[in-house]
Amino acid sequence: MSHHNTAFHQLLQPISRHEFESLAKQHHIGQKLRSASRWDQFIGLSMSQLSCRQSLRDIESNLLSQQNKLYHLGAKPIARTTLARLNEQQPYELYQALFYKLLARCATRSTNHKFRFKNPLYSLDASVIDLSLKIFPWAKCHQTKAAVKLHVGLNNASLIPEFVALGDGKESDMIKGRQFTFPKGSIVAFDKGYVDYGWYGSLTKQGVSFVTRIRPKAVYSVLKRNSVKPNSQVMYDQIIQLDSDHAIKQGAPKLRLVGYDCPETNKHYRFLTNNFTLAANTIAAIYKRRWDVEIFFKTIKQNLKIKAFLGTSRNAILTQIWIAMISYLLLAYVQHCARKGWSVQRILRVVQVNLFDKKSLFELLNPSPPNQQKSDPQMRIAL
Repeated sequence: MSHHNTAFHQLLQPISRHEFESLAKQHHIGQKLRSASRWDQFIGLSMSQLSCRQSLRDIESNLLSQQNKLYHLGAKPIARTTLARLNEQQPYELYQALFYKLLARCATRSTNHKFRFKNPLYSLDASVIDLSLKIFPWAKCHQTKAAVKLHVGLNNASLIPEFVALGDGKESDMIKGRQFTFPKGSIVAFDKGYVDYGWYGSLTKQGVSFVTRIRPKAVYSVLKRNSVKPNSQVMYDQIIQLDSDHAIKQGAPKLRLVGYDCPETNKHYRFLTNNFTLAANTIAAIYKRRWDVEIFFKTIKQNLKIKAFLGTSRNAILTQIWIAMISYLLLAYVQHCARKGWSVQRILRVVQVNLFDKKSLFELLNPSPPNQQKSDPQMRIAL
């Protein structure tokens, strides 16, 4: 029988400990840490994400009960007061930097998004994470509400969030959206919350196509009417120029307007794009795939800890959210080892109950049929 490290240990293999310690030195304030390290903090908070620990006391108790297995992770149990102090005081930027280091290692730039075109396809959106105004007054966004916003550019092929930013709840989606630099030749789908005529021009100059919806009261002139197939869902396909004073001032480019009657919702949609080569039906289908990012937000909110928090400061909140994003990335990375058709959500449910079991991830994610023995070599994640 071959020896296996814990499933947790195998899941963390893509993270370079040397890289982590280097980042920890860069993102450190105050005196040298003595009773616990940033790695201990990371292991404790990652474990809480992957095994649904609900409180600092819960994390402390669980780590103590598994301290013999923590040795192989290079970590040790951490007291809840120490963990709370690290969450409050040590910069969350460590985990933001770690997320992007890990992303560079894990991302494959897959274009397997079920469309014929080979361009990378992204869905851009933001989701509000509600907070209690009484407990988190620094996050006030309305008279009676507090929140932070999670902004994501999701790769529709790999379902990996390749662009992530956290902002204030009252901040416009457009602020963070403009900061993402999508690769040349890619296509980005986003809703009307990202309407910015100047940005439309910038994306066009960068060689990035976009698909969105036009505002109901947008002012434009029709430059050309393309032919459409009779008895199809495409009602019209036009080349337009936004010519309101604001659009002209912002330098809005020439665009394409596609009218589409959706047979599923019985609603009429008007899609706006700077792509003049794809079929009108494809433009509508691209916008429909934007739903992938909504599913992503639903998955992380239902399965990871980004609604109940272990601290009250802004730093503690952002620390927890970034570690949740790292946890999702690790789960998405091992998805290629799982049985075909397994979602990240299903993988997480299996990992939750086997986190400290000494079984190979391959065995856990590819269970043998009943009464059939299967030789499962220890799964090694190739970096």
